[in-house]
Amino acid sequence: MKLVLLGTTGYHPNDRRQTACMLLPELGVMFDAGTGLYRAAKHLQTDHLDIFLTHAHLDHCMGLTFLFDLLAERQVDPIRVFAEPEKLAAIQAHLLSELLFPVQPPGDMLPLAREHELPDGARLTHFPLEHPGGSVGYRVDWPRKSLAYVTDTVASPDADYVEKIHGVDLLVHECYFADGNDAQARLTGHSCLTEVLQVAAAAEVKQMVLVHINPLLAHDDDLGLAKSKHLFPNVTIGEDGMEIDF
Repeated sequence: MKLVLLGTTGYHPNDRRQTACMLLPELGVMFDAGTGLYRAAKHLQTDHLDIFLTHAHLDHCMGLTFLFDLLAERQVDPIRVFAEPEKLAAIQAHLLSELLFPVQPPGDMLPLAREHELPDGARLTHFPLEHPGGSVGYRVDWPRKSLAYVTDTVASPDADYVEKIHGVDLLVHECYFADGNDAQARLTGHSCLTEVLQVAAAAEVKQMVLVHINPLLAHDDDLGLAKSKHLFPNVTIGEDGMEIDF
């Protein structure tokens, strides 16, 4: 199975990264619809697309307005967007307000179910995360592999969500801040590096990729991973366009 990182930053894009968007091209499943969504057409391998949103902050949903570009490049039907009902209502009322975006993008907006059956025998579940306005994380289980996507939350090795991601083969986890920004992380509902590494160790995941990187960091080295990698060695900083086989 392959995961393609279409957007790996948060808040706003920069010259190296677009905002949050992850794609399982073989399943036609996308996590979040940030500004990286415009890249989906060249990777998608199905004639359908299911988009699972973690929440409705703009850096995670504004790419829904780019879906016309996807259809211009290839036939995709159906397109379905899943999220918590209040998040869908906010997107419809604000992002897709006629005064902001005059034409409704393609696709149906549907509430998250307790569990979703995906192609290839996969099962998708979600769980709550700590973030202003609320967010959810996702876990996908196949018969012999598993994936978890956790973004926009305050990481802690004793957080409730740690048990939900226990033992996954691949954890994609936000890491917006370098260490030393704890107060700002708590205020904005994001994570610092050490706590993210501690989460991966506590959850006994096999490998982790860091995403939702602060767009103001000039270099990935500024995150400080080299000196903290001993806390969880099998970790990589995600980059736009990265393809991960797991």
